[in-house]
Amino acid sequence: MSALRSTLPEAIFGNSAMNSMRCGSLKSATLLAQKARSSGFVTFPDGHTSVLQCHEAPGPERRPTTAPSPRMATERRDYYEVLGIARSADEADIKRAYRTLAMRYHPDRNPGDAECVARMKEINEAYAVLCEGEKRRIYDQYGHEGLAGLSQADIFRGADFGDIFRDLGFGGFGFGDGIFESLFGRSRSATRERRRGADLRYNLQVTLEEAATGLEKKLEIPRRRTCTSCRGSGAKEGAASTCERCRGTGQMVTEHRSGIGVFRQISVCSACQGTGRRIKEPCSLCDGHGVLEEVHELAVSIPRGVDSGHTIRLEGQGESGDGDITPGDLYVVVSVQKHAVFERHGDDLYQGRDIGLVEAALGTSMPVPSLDGDVPVEIPAGTQNGTLFRLKGKGMPKLGSKHHGDLYVVAKVVTPERLTNEQKELLRQFQHMGKVEKGTG
Repeated sequence: MSALRSTLPEAIFGNSAMNSMRCGSLKSATLLAQKARSSGFVTFPDGHTSVLQCHEAPGPERRPTTAPSPRMATERRDYYEVLGIARSADEADIKRAYRTLAMRYHPDRNPGDAECVARMKEINEAYAVLCEGEKRRIYDQYGHEGLAGLSQADIFRGADFGDIFRDLGFGGFGFGDGIFESLFGRSRSATRERRRGADLRYNLQVTLEEAATGLEKKLEIPRRRTCTSCRGSGAKEGAASTCERCRGTGQMVTEHRSGIGVFRQISVCSACQGTGRRIKEPCSLCDGHGVLEEVHELAVSIPRGVDSGHTIRLEGQGESGDGDITPGDLYVVVSVQKHAVFERHGDDLYQGRDIGLVEAALGTSMPVPSLDGDVPVEIPAGTQNGTLFRLKGKGMPKLGSKHHGDLYVVAKVVTPERLTNEQKELLRQFQHMGKVEKGTG
């Protein structure tokens, strides 16, 4: 009785045969594997024929229905058993079971636990098979043997763990979250759906008066947009094709076999520079870049009360990038210029006001500037240098509110530097009167 000794499809069929199988459907790969096991050889679509080498199993003759060893049984548990669901479970049941197990065994919740790492990989593989209709149908009909012709990349291709892990608050792990797709060449269309164009930043300076009243500013934004002629492909119409070297993946996978396993090295395809396409004749409008440089004009509303550092996000107004990917966003960062009169602190404004020695001593009324025009301020007699006067509601408007900050006037009592002889005499008399009053008091 003969038994298969190798569990690696590459060791049986060779790299050329496995490439043919990977390019076909899951059903084709399964039928090829079954045919090989039954006849001892298989002929592939390209005419290549491989002989299935069988080796006599050691020990006494075994019955055809020999049960797997305990080690194999542990490694290849039934996928429904792994997830703890019935074979009649629908997609919602499968996803619900996977979420529950991920919450329990995910490495982020069990740091340093090798057993949880191994358990999570087993759960990931079960979910990758059962969540995809064609692979599940094959597994239901043939069990693990039906998937024997598939590589790990084939098993996990099409299974998206990213949304589930993000909902649970985890990062990607192991065989999920698109890891196999990035290693073994997920389709370019799926990659583009998840990519976004670059975000742009525009530094906008406004005056204090503009920040107080709010305004609409017209901006000129230099950015790139998808070429209207080639629609981002960079090629003249009909002059692009799928890269034959990487078969449209944009990546090259090199395998190195050793006594301990197979090592895969991933590199960018040098023929297409990672695009997955070969351009025979570049687009004349964009010179093969797929994008055009342009200056885009748009209007942005600056709300009342903005301060330096306030950021306004304009969704979809960033760069469109090299193709039909989702445009990035434009971030307008506001900077309020310094004012010649007012000093801003939050929603409050401060200004210094010179007051003569006599006015400070006797008191007076004087106008002071505000954002709404001059406002009269009463200066009481005996005002000292540094006295603070508050004008309520005369500061900056509060962002998103109808209220305003306050305006503070700082009194700066000015001592006269040049006096006439008569003024000096009067001050001496004033000084003498003060001494007399102090002596008699």
